[in-house]
Amino acid sequence: MIVATLFGLFFLFLLLSVPVAVSLGLSTMITAYVFEGPDLLIDLASNLFSQLDKYALMAIPMFILAGNILSRGGSAKRIIEFARAFVGHLPGGLPIAAIFASIIFAAVSGSSPATVAAIGSIMFGAIMAAGYPKTYAIGTITTAGSLGILIPPSIVMIIYGVTAEQSIGKLFMAGIVPGLLIGFMLIAVTYIGAKKLGFKKTKPASWEERWKKFKESFWALMTIVIIIGGIYGGIFTPTEAAAVSAVWALFVSLVIYKDIKLKNLGDVFFESAKTSAMILFIIANASMFAYFLTLENVPQMLTDFVVGMHLNKVMFLVAVNVILLIAGNFMEPSSIIMIMVPLLLPVATMLGIDPIHFGVIITINMELGMLTPPVGLNLFVASGITGEPIKEVVKSVLPWFFVLLVGLLLITYIPEISLWLPNTMMK
Repeated sequence: MIVATLFGLFFLFLLLSVPVAVSLGLSTMITAYVFEGPDLLIDLASNLFSQLDKYALMAIPMFILAGNILSRGGSAKRIIEFARAFVGHLPGGLPIAAIFASIIFAAVSGSSPATVAAIGSIMFGAIMAAGYPKTYAIGTITTAGSLGILIPPSIVMIIYGVTAEQSIGKLFMAGIVPGLLIGFMLIAVTYIGAKKLGFKKTKPASWEERWKKFKESFWALMTIVIIIGGIYGGIFTPTEAAAVSAVWALFVSLVIYKDIKLKNLGDVFFESAKTSAMILFIIANASMFAYFLTLENVPQMLTDFVVGMHLNKVMFLVAVNVILLIAGNFMEPSSIIMIMVPLLLPVATMLGIDPIHFGVIITINMELGMLTPPVGLNLFVASGITGEPIKEVVKSVLPWFFVLLVGLLLITYIPEISLWLPNTMMK
């Protein structure tokens, strides 16, 4: 009865268009007060603050700030020109360059919407001008941008690591190979599609030109080296890497490229603070929701239920993917992780699924959720950039969305894709 009331109130508030974070907190507090009394509210309030008092969460505002600084400046444009110099001559060269640039920028920003906005605002017009169909331009930009939550540094992986109490550094390592695999799958489909549309290979850029573009983008590309190399080289933790990346992004944009002025920093800081506050507010309320479920012994009941059904690992992972894909249609990734991980991870562990591999599976599902209506944030960002209605954006994304689904299936049932790199490096 308690659990039914909790979820009933939560979905009722969502239907009434109450923000997700408020729905989570309000449904928890009402249910706790009605069934357990006011004393539990004090415990819940204490838990709300303690969940935010975690060192790893400090990385979120820093990575958001670094991504916003580089997005506002000319770093994204330089990365795109670098990508075009190397792959722009292929059939589908411009869309492929957009995907290639998205892979690189994802490793700088850690944010999916930021990647779509930074790459899409520059590449959409260029792809259209080259004669590609509008659906091609929209589909590649919107889908490739979603790699921002899989390729490290990933804000979604930080939230999973905090919730599941797993190594964020190991999660970052686990996301590299799957991110590159899906990225190259998108490139392959784009290449084949462009050939079918009749686009021919053109003269490649000279190595002199490529070297020039590399030099121009060098300082932006160094952000990746600093973050990834610093973490895996043992120089600093992921949280410290976030702070270093913010300082580096500020230095590159203000001093080296000089494409951001001091007077612009106020807006950048304000937007970063708003985004950070939104994410942390969701985390706080979702953690309170999950804590209440734990108090009511729901994770244990779910585990016992799965044991009673005699589900094997394969069927459990099918169920997890279906649940997360549905949840991604209606909820923001942070909320889904904070609610679902405490419920699903004990069962996954019992079935012998590695928690790091499970984190990658969840992250890819969140990636797909960014591309599904009505909540898919990347769809709204792409709509704003292109001026197309959401309905047209969804249609354009579908071919590449199915590529992501294939990638999800491969990574779900071949754990070595996720675990090979972290296990190799940890040895």
